[in-house]
Parts: sequence; structure tokens; C-alpha cells
Amino acid sequence: MTAIASYGAYIPRHRLPLGAIGGRTAREGGPEKAVAWNDEDSVTMAVSAAINCLRDIDRRRVDAVYFASTSYAFREKQAAALVARALDLRRDLDCADFAGSLRAGTTALRAATDSVSAGSARCILVVASDCRMGAPGSGLERMGGDGAAAFLVTDANAIATFEASHAIAEEIVDVWRGDADTFVHSWEDRFVVQEGYVPRVVEAVQGLLAKTETQISDYAKVVLYGPDARNHATVARTLGVAKDALCDALFGKLGNAGAAFAPLLLAAALENVKPGERILVANYGDGAEALSFTVGNEAREFSPRRGVSWHLSRRRPVKSYDHYLKARGLTTTEWSPPEGPGLSATIHYRYRDNDISFLGQKCNACSAVQFPMQRLCETCFSKDDFEPYRLSDRTGKLVTYTLDNFFPTPDPPTVVAIVDIDGARLHMQVVNCAAEDVKIGLPLEFEFRRIHQSGGRPNYYWKAAPTDNGEQGA
Repeated sequence: MTAIASYGAYIPRHRLPLGAIGGRTAREGGPEKAVAWNDEDSVTMAVSAAINCLRDIDRRRVDAVYFASTSYAFREKQAAALVARALDLRRDLDCADFAGSLRAGTTALRAATDSVSAGSARCILVVASDCRMGAPGSGLERMGGDGAAAFLVTDANAIATFEASHAIAEEIVDVWRGDADTFVHSWEDRFVVQEGYVPRVVEAVQGLLAKTETQISDYAKVVLYGPDARNHATVARTLGVAKDALCDALFGKLGNAGAAFAPLLLAAALENVKPGERILVANYGDGAEALSFTVGNEAREFSPRRGVSWHLSRRRPVKSYDHYLKARGLTTTEWSPPEGPGLSATIHYRYRDNDISFLGQKCNACSAVQFPMQRLCETCFSKDDFEPYRLSDRTGKLVTYTLDNFFPTPDPPTVVAIVDIDGARLHMQVVNCAAEDVKIGLPLEFEFRRIHQSGGRPNYYWKAAPTDNGEQGA
């Protein structure tokens, strides 16, 4: 038996009203989409979703990390290893990236179930995250959205047990992005839908129904990938999906989140299921695939730390379309980004425990917590007598701060603070907080973000953010 034992999600807080695209004036309460901000990308969102998935779970259980995305910054450098390091997971685990198709998220999930079933691993973390961009003013920009979903696939503790899958491969040039392309491209919409999306998704679902000897009415929840609301409804109607079984595709709230879209919709469906119910998930990209799950008794007690519904309610409207363009680096600037090798790879390697894993140390003699790691205890002066102390899942408080109006950001000023974490004092940027809301003693949590872009590659660190009180599952 292979099953989803836990899940989590991450949707960026910023929302771009669709009516504001192109510089128009948007009406309040109109359709919108979630957009990653200037220091977020597919990796940072993946880490946040994974942290939500792994809450109250011993991270030493994880045997492998599968990362799925079409928008990872590197063509030759593994993202799964970076995510594993940021999560402070064991080093003796398997890592794999899934890319090149919008189906990558469900393909990674299916590969994880196969690996657990075969005995290659007992506990696999699957994270799907995407931050695709359509050209400014295009239909793809309007339909796209950003987000991440994470699942823990194991051989026990079933929230949802995997039953079967059916996949269809198809060579079709419908939606694509080359190595040198900033934006996603698409062929003519009618061709994409009539020759690609609709027939392939229908074929994959019908193949799954035949394989499992079930009917569409046997599924209490049906999750369907869709390029837009109209064609999503067309596939649902063609398959005969009942209105109360069709899961909301979140158009006008989230947007099409690429490789993370179907996984996010699955996570949303799992928030509202009962033991014994069945879920069908259909995804599209260079063909299609469908997966079926049966909800287990564990679903009755499980509540995600921060699920899809929690993130959708946590929103911050973007001030203007120009503001969005600036955050995504799509505006013309006076000076070109500096060239060169960027941050020293040697320095990056030497301090990866501090910068990526966010590990401090706890003195075995006096229990003082320190950051960064060093040989002498600042409190009792003991030498080389420490144990690692993960700071990323602790709660800190703001000790003092300044407002920096010179640091490049679409939301000046940048809040720079001294943060106390269990006695350790750190110099950090504060995000998700307006300058007028900053105050001494503010409780803070920590998010993995891009700290800067140098040498043509992103560099990551942790930033502080105000804690969210009253969260689901807390």
C-alpha cells in the first residue's frame, strides 16, 4: 500500500487583479491571480510548501525528495538537493528533478508511489512548484498563477491511498518555452484545445476508468487540470462529472500554476474529503495522465498546517500593474545587472549550513543558542561542545530595526532588523510587513527567500516574517 500521509501548500500572498493587466483600473472583488514577489521563485515556494507538509513529522524519516517544476532557474543544477538542504534533511537520501512538462508534478507523485511500492524507499517528499511567466499583456499572463504543493508519500498512515494511474503520451507543439526564452509561448488556442487538451485528458480519464473498472460517478472528488475556466468546464461536461464532484479549479483566485496546478487542486480537494471517498486527478502536458486515490481514516484527524484555503484567504492586492512588472524584473532599468561569477562557490559551500539549512548551535554545557556556528560558546566559553540547532522552525521576536530606502526592492523601504531566536541574535530582512506595522517585540517566523541575484544565478537565505495567528491546524 502506498499513500499520501501528509500534504501542504504555499501560495504567494500577493494578488494581481486581472483587470489591472496592461495598466487598466481593476474593480474591487474582481478576478485575480497569485504572483510570486521579487524574492520568491519555484525553489522558495517549494521549501515553504514542504515545511507546511512536514510539520510535526520527524524529518529523518524522509528517504527521498522529488522536485517538479518547469521554471527552476538552473538548467544544470539539481533543485531537489537544494530543497533537501534547506529543509535540513538527511544527506543519505535520493534526490530527483522532474521537469520539461506541465505534467511533471503528477508524474513525480506517481514515481514516488511506484518507488514506495517497490520498496526502494519508505517515505518520499514530493514537491511541485512553478513560477511561469507569460508575456506582459498576453493571454498566458492573464491565465497563469504561482504556487507550490507538497506531499509525503509513505507505506502507512493513509490520508489517501494510491489506487491506479493511466498515462497517454502525445507529441504536440502547443505550449512551450525554450532555454533562452523568458516567457511561455502558445500556438493558436483552438488548436491547443481541440487537438491537445480536451481529447487527451478525456482519453486518460477513460483509460483509468477502464483499468479500475469504475465509473466517473464513483468519485466524490474530480480534480481536472485546465488552461482556462471555459475549457475546464468542457472536459468536465464531456466526462459527465457531476457538479458537486467537480473541484473548483480556482480560476480568478490562483490561476494556472503550471506543474504545481493539479497538485495544488489535489491538496485543496483533500481538505474536504471523508474516509472511503475516492478522488480522481487528471493532468495535462505532452499527453495526459489520470490518478485515483481512496481516502483513508487518517483524513478524519488530519488538518494541514497551511492548506490551499488558508493561503487563498491570506492575500495582499498588488498596488498596480507597473508595481507587478517591477517585482518580476520586467521593467527597463538604467543599469544592466553586473556580470561576473557572482558569489564565491567556495564561500557558499563553506557556509551552506548557516545560509541554506539555517542551522545554529546549542551549547551542551550551558544550553545557549548561537548563530552563526563557531568553536567557542559566547556565554560559558566552552569549546567545540555543541549540537546543531535548526532555527527555521522556531519563532523569533524583533529586537530593533531600521528602514532602508536604498536597498533595491519594489516595496521600499526594506525593513532590516535584529531578531532574537531563542537567545541568538541575527541580522535579517523582514518581509510580508509594511513599515508602519513594524514594532519592537513583533513575533516572527522564517521563510526561505532569494537574497539577491548575482553572477546570473539566484542566491538564497532566510528572511523573517510576522507570524500568522489563528492558522488552520496550528
